[in-house]
Amino acid sequence: MALRLFKPTTPGRRHASVSDFSGLTKKRPQKNLIEIRKKHSGRNNQGKITVRHRGGGVKRYYRIIDFFRKKFDIPATVSALEYDPNRSARIALLQYADGEKSYIIAPNGLQVGENVVSSQSRVEVKVGNRGTFTHIPVGTLVHSIELFPGQGGKLVRSAGGAGRLMSVEGDIALIKLPSGEVRSFSKQCMATIGDVGNTDHQHVRYGKAGRRRLLGWKPTVRGKAMNPVDHPHGGGEGNQPVGLKHPKTPQGKPALGVRTRNKKKWSNRFIVTRRT
Repeated sequence: MALRLFKPTTPGRRHASVSDFSGLTKKRPQKNLIEIRKKHSGRNNQGKITVRHRGGGVKRYYRIIDFFRKKFDIPATVSALEYDPNRSARIALLQYADGEKSYIIAPNGLQVGENVVSSQSRVEVKVGNRGTFTHIPVGTLVHSIELFPGQGGKLVRSAGGAGRLMSVEGDIALIKLPSGEVRSFSKQCMATIGDVGNTDHQHVRYGKAGRRRLLGWKPTVRGKAMNPVDHPHGGGEGNQPVGLKHPKTPQGKPALGVRTRNKKKWSNRFIVTRRT
C-alpha cells in the first residue's frame, strides 16, 4: 500500500504521512474474533515500570490471529482485508469451506476472493498458502515461520518482512531471516508463502508528538539531559558529551552498538550465520 500526504495546513501536517487505507475492504472487525486488550503501561504486577515510554493511547480491541492454521487441506476464501491497530501488517479474514472464519497476517499481493489452503503434504506455491519446508521450493519467500513444529508462526510477522528458504538437507532447513541471520529449522516446521504486506509502513512520518501519544508512546528524555542520580549519562554543566568509554542504559548496561545476546543462550546452536 502507498502513503497519503497532507497539505501543509499546520506545522504538524507539513511533514506528516499516513498509510493509504484504500485497499481495505472492511472497517468493523469480526465480533467473535476480537477480545478486550487490557493496558499495562509498561508495568509489572508490582506496578513498577519495566518498559519505559509506554502509557496512554487509544483503546483497542485485540484481533485473534490464527498463527497455526491447523485446518489442513480445507480451502479458505479471503473474504476481507482489514486494518489491525495492534500490528504493522494488515490482516485477512478467511472463510473456510465448513463456514468457520479466522484471521491471518495478510501477505503482499493477496486479494479478496482468492482461495488459500494450509497443508502438511504438498502445497501449491501460491501467496497465502501454508506448508512445511519439506514441500516448499528452495528460494521461496516465506513469513509467519514456526520455531518448532506445531508451535505456530513466531518469526517474520511485521510489515514488509520476508524470510528466504536457502536449502533443505536431511531434516534441516536453512532460512535467511530479514535481519540477515541464517538459522536452521526442522523441515517439518510450517511457514506461509510470500512476504508480509503493507511494505510502506516503515516510511510513515508521524509529523507531531500527539500522534505518538495516541499510539501509546510517551516522550523519550535523553540520558545526558538528566541528573547523575537518574542516568549514567547525567550531570555536568551545560551541553556535554556522554563522557564514558561506552554509552550505558539507565541500568548501567552497555548500549548503542554493543552486542547484547547471551553467548550461552540455548538457541545459539541453531544460528548458522549471525545477523548483519
